[in-house]
Amino acid sequence: MTPASHPDRLLLAIAGALGAIGVATAAAASHRGGENLAIAANFMLVHAPALVGLSLMPRGRLIRLAAYLLALGLVLFAGDLATRELQARALFPLAAPLGGFGLIGGWLLVTVAAIIGWKKPG
Repeated sequence: MTPASHPDRLLLAIAGALGAIGVATAAAASHRGGENLAIAANFMLVHAPALVGLSLMPRGRLIRLAAYLLALGLVLFAGDLATRELQARALFPLAAPLGGFGLIGGWLLVTVAAIIGWKKPG
C-alpha cells in the first residue's frame, strides 16, 4: 500500500467526530425541538459518512481538497444553524452561507475529481 492509498486518518477522525456530534444534535433536536437544530443534525449525519468514504479514497489533491472543503463547509453551516437555535445568535456573520458555498464547492470538486481521475498522488 503506497502512502497515497492509505486512509486519511485526520479526515476519518473529523468524520467520526461530526457523525457523533450529528447524533447528539439529533437527540437534542428531538427533545428540545427546533427546525434549525434538526437541519444541522441531518446535514452532519448525511455528510459524515461521505467524509468517511472520501477518507478511504486514494489521496489525490482534488479529493483531499474536496473532502476538507466539505468538512469546513459542514462545520460552518451546521454550526451556525445550531448556534442560532441554541444561543439565539449567529456563529459569525455569513457563516451559514459561507458554509453552504463550501459544501457546494466540495461536492463540485468531487465531481471534477471523478471526471479527470483522482489517482494522481498529491
